[in-house]
Amino acid sequence: MLVCIPQVLNAAQLVSLRERLERSNSWVDGRVTAGYQGAPVKFNQQIDERSETAIACQRIVGAALEVHPIFISAVLPNEIYPPMFNRYGEGMRFGAHVDGSVRINPHNGRKLRTDVSATLFLSNPEDYDGGELLIEDTYGQHSVKLAAGDMVVYPATSLHSVAPITRGVRMACFFWTQSLIRDDMQRSLLHDMDNAIQRLNETNADEGARRSLIGCYHNLVRQWSET
Repeated sequence: MLVCIPQVLNAAQLVSLRERLERSNSWVDGRVTAGYQGAPVKFNQQIDERSETAIACQRIVGAALEVHPIFISAVLPNEIYPPMFNRYGEGMRFGAHVDGSVRINPHNGRKLRTDVSATLFLSNPEDYDGGELLIEDTYGQHSVKLAAGDMVVYPATSLHSVAPITRGVRMACFFWTQSLIRDDMQRSLLHDMDNAIQRLNETNADEGARRSLIGCYHNLVRQWSET
């Protein structure tokens, strides 16, 4: 399930993030965190994830994610890997790869299963050419290039890449989530059910039917969830 989530960050949060990132001296070669498969095809820069800049920016993004209803509905987060931040200048790219299945939290050493990948765009599309996030699934390839502050989430099992930058600079935040629901199809079903419940609530549909559907939703979460 691929879901585009609008306005995860507001204008003030975007300004704060970009100012911190642009003046930071903590940029490193992106390959420092790449695995065996990703390192040969990864050409970008990222903020040292243990730096003061990273920690401050992680707090901003984390606070926004905690209260965003679409993110919570689509991902059903159990644990979120501390958000990371990258930039692509002209000629930089990231070839086709699949994200590693397990990440180790740099702050506490805990292992996290990467069920859902996320890219939060920090640059507007008109600020750069190229740089599309290309995600492949059973329905083909999807090209994603969103407004600053918007985010896309998709299964971490997906083959994906970042197209070469031909003009400007593309800045983004990326991270992974261990979901309460490991299976993507089950997460998709629950997200569809939650959307249906919200629409029924907005139209004041039959109260008994809504109560029954809500009960089914929570019983499925209870049956499928892993904590």
